[in-house]
Amino acid sequence: QVQLVESGGGLVQAGDSLRLSCAASGRSFSSYGVAWFRQAPGKEREFVAAISWIISSTYYADSVKGRFTISRDNAKNTVYLQMNSLKPEDTAVYYCAARPTGVVTTTAYTYWGQGTQVTVSS
Repeated sequence: QVQLVESGGGLVQAGDSLRLSCAASGRSFSSYGVAWFRQAPGKEREFVAAISWIISSTYYADSVKGRFTISRDNAKNTVYLQMNSLKPEDTAVYYCAARPTGVVTTTAYTYWGQGTQVTVSS
C-alpha cells in the first residue's frame, strides 16, 4: 500500500512559479510510475506529466510542455512538479498518482493523493 500526500499549492499571479511535492509513505515507490493530473471546476481530470522509474523518462501534456518539469528523488520518496510561467488556465486541483508498472496518460493509476489547490490570478 502506498499513501501519497501532495503539498506546495497556493495562490499566485500569472507568470509566477510553484513547486508541488508528492511524498509517498507506506512503502518505497522508487519502482513505481508517478504522474500528476489536474482537475478544474466543471472539467474532467486531465493528465499533466508523468515520470517512469527505470530511467526516469518524462512525459508531458502539450499544454504544459516547456513550462512544467517533473522530477523524482527516490531517496526521499518524493516526486516534484516544477511549474513556471503559470497561466490562469493552470488553475485546478493537482493530484499525484502512482502505479506499480509503467506510466500512462489516462487515469489508470492505483494510488492517488488528496490533491492540492493551485490558483493563478491574472
